[in-house]
Amino acid sequence: MDALLDAQIHTGNAVLTDSAVLIEGGSILGMVPRSEVPAGAARNSLGGGVLAPGFIDLQVNGGGGVLFNDRPDVEGIRAIVAAHRRFGTTALLPTFITDSRDTRARAVEAVAAALAAGEPGVLGIHLEGPHIDAGRRGVHDARFIAPPDEEDLALMTRPGLGRTLVTLAPETVPAGVIRALAARGVRICAGHTAATWEQMEAGIEAGVSGVTHLYNAMSPLGHREPGAAGAALADDRLWCGIIVDGHHVHDAAVRLAWKAKPAGKLFLVTDAMPPVGAPPGDFHLYGATVTVRDGRCVSADGRLAGSALDMAAAVRNCVRRIGIPLDEALRMAAAYPADFLGVADRRGRLLPGLAADLVHLDDDLRPLATWVAGKMERC
Repeated sequence: MDALLDAQIHTGNAVLTDSAVLIEGGSILGMVPRSEVPAGAARNSLGGGVLAPGFIDLQVNGGGGVLFNDRPDVEGIRAIVAAHRRFGTTALLPTFITDSRDTRARAVEAVAAALAAGEPGVLGIHLEGPHIDAGRRGVHDARFIAPPDEEDLALMTRPGLGRTLVTLAPETVPAGVIRALAARGVRICAGHTAATWEQMEAGIEAGVSGVTHLYNAMSPLGHREPGAAGAALADDRLWCGIIVDGHHVHDAAVRLAWKAKPAGKLFLVTDAMPPVGAPPGDFHLYGATVTVRDGRCVSADGRLAGSALDMAAAVRNCVRRIGIPLDEALRMAAAYPADFLGVADRRGRLLPGLAADLVHLDDDLRPLATWVAGKMERC
């Protein structure tokens, strides 16, 4: 048994001081006052800072110099996971964006193989496209955008994938298909969509439960036509992932979303690309150069192409730029994505019986160490 001491503990439900987290065998045993740490426990003083649930990122395109679309194999997944762990992310969804069906099938098989091999930190897969609106495609390659057929449905519902999240445009996918996916346990987000309010509401009734990168690549909020963004903000049934990097969404719009959504329905994503955890430099997407300058990833025609954001930086931005309390920002990075994905019975909070996935942050909210299933790694 290990006792983690001498840090402010954020459990996801409460903030504790002068307390310890007890972990054993990859799981959390519980939290106790410092004076009640069992005599036989190995006492590990953290020397201050913040101890919190490990971050959970549901939209990770790449990291460590690797793009999942270019390396749809177990080794590529392993490199991406390792890169993000340095920034406090202990579990994630490798995210595959619109591409050829053959490459998508390789990505699906790679995730299944990673899960079968017990690769730590892999929760499943996020398929972002290709069933999206061409006019709201962002940097997604228009050549591969198409409505789903039976082969696509088989890929999205393949057994052994853990948790599957699919981003689609509800106005381009039949409601019956959405219902069939939801019935098979697939989590469905509206994204890269030109949907009207009515089309969004129809999608929600069919099984859409969230939106991908709120505001970005979707029909905007208008006072006569609320669009996809308006539905995301106004409909309390929807969960919203949001990129808080200062480039994708204006701070005021982030603040508006935080005020509009019920507690627990707004969570952080990075939409991270290969630069996260890699030496500074540009990268390639669909064979074209994406320029990375001042944390902004831009294609040759000026489109945002994912981000260079890590989850710890997103938490810092929430606290410093938006004014969100630290405890809530930490929940947006761990508890709420776990709730949305349906993994809160194992991750996202520091509670007895849950996985010992933790992050230790210094007073500047920069990661010092992570624990995945109780195994500590310095950041």
